[in-house]
Amino acid sequence: MPAMPNFSLANIIAGTIFSSIGFIGFFYGRRMNLLKPVLIGIALMAYPYFIENTLVIYAIGIVGTLALFVWRD
Repeated sequence: MPAMPNFSLANIIAGTIFSSIGFIGFFYGRRMNLLKPVLIGIALMAYPYFIENTLVIYAIGIVGTLALFVWRD
């Protein structure tokens, strides 16, 4: 039987914050016809579903958010 995922408040907040940022990046990339923000946005929306460690969620989210600003063109 598979283990239940860790649904702590910190994980839910982190997932919501970084998924929202990912959606904005995805929407921006679609509007401007830019592939990199679209892919980074999809990654930011999807990764919180696969990671349980809160610190790792925040670390990947911060790196992904910075990547949106660095590679937006």
